[in-house]
Amino acid sequence: MLRSLILAGALVATSQAYAGNVEPLVSPEWLNDHLGDEGLVVLDVRSSVDDGGDRSDYEAAHIPGSIYSNYSEDGWRETRDGVVGMLPPVSSLERLIGGLGIGNDDTVVIVPAGTGPTDFGSAARIYWTFKVLSHDEVAILDGGFAGWQEAGLEVASGEAEYRDPVRFEGKLDESLIATTDDVVAAREAGEQLVDARPQDFFAGRTQAPDAKAPGTIPDALNLPNQDFLSGDDGAWHLNTAEVEARIQAAGLDPSQPTVSFCNTGHWASTDWFVLSEIAGFDNVALYDGSMVEWTQDDSRPLVVAKKGLGKILDALGVGKE
Repeated sequence: MLRSLILAGALVATSQAYAGNVEPLVSPEWLNDHLGDEGLVVLDVRSSVDDGGDRSDYEAAHIPGSIYSNYSEDGWRETRDGVVGMLPPVSSLERLIGGLGIGNDDTVVIVPAGTGPTDFGSAARIYWTFKVLSHDEVAILDGGFAGWQEAGLEVASGEAEYRDPVRFEGKLDESLIATTDDVVAAREAGEQLVDARPQDFFAGRTQAPDAKAPGTIPDALNLPNQDFLSGDDGAWHLNTAEVEARIQAAGLDPSQPTVSFCNTGHWASTDWFVLSEIAGFDNVALYDGSMVEWTQDDSRPLVVAKKGLGKILDALGVGKE
C-alpha cells in the first residue's frame, strides 16, 4: 500500500519536532524548520547532470549550512571492467562519506538541482548508496534546490562549507544490489524486471553510447523514470499522487521481487526509490551495471520493438529492427 498519507505530512510544513526519524521525501518547509538541528546534514549534490550545475553554482547560491559533493565527479560511482556507473567498494564510499564529515549517527538530506527529471536520479542514486551501506537516516529534498528557491526560503552564498572528517562505517546490504547473475536468475524465476528508461530506449530505437546494442532485457516492463517527475518553468517535483496509477498501468505486483535497471543505474535509481521507498515494495534491487553491462556479452538476449508496433519481439540474441 502506498505511503501517501505519511508522505502528505512530509510534503507540507509541519511543526512536529525533529526526532531523528526522517521520511524518504521531505519538503523545503520541513527542511527549513529543521536547519541547524544537531545531527542533520544537508548534502548538495548538484553536478553537470541535467543542467544541474557544479561547485560554482553551489557557491553562488545554496541552502544555508549545506555541504557540497559533486555527484558526477567525487566518486559516488565508478567505471569498472569497462562498465560505467558501478557502485564503488565499501571502503571507498566510507572514505568519501566520512571525508564529508558525515557520521553513522547523522541524518542526511540530499539536495539535487531540481531543474529537470534526470537530476532527481542523482539524489536517488546517492540515497540508494546510503541504504546499501545500511545507513537508513537519509532523505531527498522534494524539488531540490530549485524547490527551495521556489518556496522563497533563505539562500546563502560563498565557498563550500566543510565539516571535520569523521569515521563512517558501512555495512553492505546485498539485497539492494542486483548483479548480472542475479538478473539472469530473476528472469529464470519469473521475477519482475523494470526498465526505467524512456520508451525509445526500451523499444530499441535509441541506444546509450556505452551500450553495445539497443533493446531491453526480455520480459522487462517499462516504467519510465521521468514520468514520476513534473515541472515546467519551476522546480521539478516527485508526483506522489500518480505513483499508484503508473505502477498499476505497468502491471507491477508489489508482492513480487523486483529489479530496476536502465543504462548505467542512474535513471533506475528513481524507479528504485519510488517502488521501494514511496510505494512500499518489499523486495526491490537496483542493477547498477544495467544495459551497459548486460550488452558487454552478445550472448545475452535482448528484445527490440517491431517497427511501427508497440509489441516487443524476442530477438533470440542481440536484436535489430
